[in-house]
Amino acid sequence: MRLDGLMTRWLRWGTHSAALAPLAVILFLAWQGRLTANPIQDITLRTGQTALVLLVLSLSITPLYTAFTIKELLPLRRRLGLYAFLYATLHFLIFIGLDYGFDPKLLKEAIFEKRYALVGFAAFLVMLPLALTSTKGWMRRLGKRWKALHRWVYVAALLVIVHYVWLVKSDIRVPLLYGAIVGILLALRIPAVTQRVRQFRQARRGGRASGAATAAGRRAAPKSQPPGRESAAD
Repeated sequence: MRLDGLMTRWLRWGTHSAALAPLAVILFLAWQGRLTANPIQDITLRTGQTALVLLVLSLSITPLYTAFTIKELLPLRRRLGLYAFLYATLHFLIFIGLDYGFDPKLLKEAIFEKRYALVGFAAFLVMLPLALTSTKGWMRRLGKRWKALHRWVYVAALLVIVHYVWLVKSDIRVPLLYGAIVGILLALRIPAVTQRVRQFRQARRGGRASGAATAAGRRAAPKSQPPGRESAAD
């Protein structure tokens, strides 16, 4: 098996395993009865945080590819995004089902009276069409509009950050850290910044190639005769 094929396989299975691990932990802790005193709040926070981490990782794939051109990373963008949506869906279902018992009246009050719930609901609505149109079939149907649509993932990420900040209220250092990371990733998508990154990458490659050529030339150059010694051909 070729090295790139092996790397692709390990990345694929590693991504699936790592993405499903938090869900396995939640199910195990629930089975063991080892969640916190407020289990619904505990699993709500766990699924929400996991969704955010996976979403940020998904957003980091394109900048990493731009900087290092590791093509095996590109398929991870879609997988991580879909897993982020999976955990966001679980987060949403726990909120409307376990927390509010699918009661429309209570849900209406919660969503429109609690600003963190309203922003979180908006983020979920933004992520929904992105998940539904993530297949190759939809890419062909939408054409150039597909990329424009999927740029809304940054809007979803920013809404999730706001949702997180308003939810925790007091200690907002962790959500602000995620916000800073999303801001950096968003800045790296600006065409001028992307072009600078590519130029830097090409300059480094040129420097390495020049250094390798110089080293190869030195190795290939014939060694000079010692003083006073004639060659065998003379």
